[in-house]
Amino acid sequence: MTSAIQFPTYVIGLMSGTSADGVDAALLYTDGQAVVRAGASLFVPYDDGLRADILAAMRAPGDDTSAVAQALTQVHIDAVRALIEKSALPPGAIGLIGFHGQTIYHAPHEGVTLQIGDAARMAREIGIPVIADFRSADVRAGGQGAPLVPLYHAALAHELPKPLLVVNIGGVSNVTWIGGDEAIIAFDSGPGNALLDDWIFKHTGKRYDTNGEIAAAGIVDADQLAAFLADPFFALDAPKSLDRFHFKPAVTGTLQDGAATLTAMTASAIAMACMAVPVAPKQLLITGGGRHNPTLMGLLDACVNAAVLPVETVGWDGDMLEAQAFAYLAARSVLDLPLSLPTTTGVKLPMTGGVLYLP
Repeated sequence: MTSAIQFPTYVIGLMSGTSADGVDAALLYTDGQAVVRAGASLFVPYDDGLRADILAAMRAPGDDTSAVAQALTQVHIDAVRALIEKSALPPGAIGLIGFHGQTIYHAPHEGVTLQIGDAARMAREIGIPVIADFRSADVRAGGQGAPLVPLYHAALAHELPKPLLVVNIGGVSNVTWIGGDEAIIAFDSGPGNALLDDWIFKHTGKRYDTNGEIAAAGIVDADQLAAFLADPFFALDAPKSLDRFHFKPAVTGTLQDGAATLTAMTASAIAMACMAVPVAPKQLLITGGGRHNPTLMGLLDACVNAAVLPVETVGWDGDMLEAQAFAYLAARSVLDLPLSLPTTTGVKLPMTGGVLYLP
């Protein structure tokens, strides 16, 4: 991919994850390789109606999604404009936008990954080149198309003690193992917040279990947890990835007990991931919304024989790490550098990706 963009430059990264709660927008000064300096960031929530439409699109991806795609694109455009204003950078300083879009279906075993969002419209209205469609090339080449953040994790962790495990607890949880020789292995480990969020919303109308308080008041159902851990996904070798709705555990009981059991499912799946890497990590660095849940963090700490720390401990921003990563990957895409590796997505050879949309 050729471009007149001069690196390093400021890149805006945009991410809307499987929790479908809104848009993370983050500024990164980068050359797509070693230079990574974080800048301003912000979060723009989806209103309840748009979030419901996105979740409906996830459940029925074959339906017409054009209206919801345009609605979420508008929120992303608003986020970009707000971030440009917040950054106070001079006109022309921002060279590129990385627009992940919203995943509504991810089935790499079918050769399909689908993210919606109008990148051409964004480039046209903002006047900055946009990289989108980060995952399709990897899936076409036989990879899982996810997770894609590990190369950014590795760039950030270059000077940290290893082996370590970076754990992103979003809607789905994924892990990046980085060895002492800088080797990288990455895979989706299981559910993140999505199952718990859905349970809380169904029973209370709230979007999530604030501070893990509901789960903390419940009792884990050991039989339901054991049945969950018997899912064939956990026996698969890495790399492997998940759709948001892969797991459908038969959770029953009170609001509190169901929340406790679902929280334990997330923690237990991450603990199993720790046993599936070549050398046990010395520490787990936790990013994503799950690190704000003390009950989940406490369960995870009890499940693993390693320090469990939020990424802020090493100076990273756990709320914006994925958005920053797609800024980093956008730069790599323009430079024809790999976005994925055989050990991160299962693709046969290091694979670049992304599609460039010019203003």
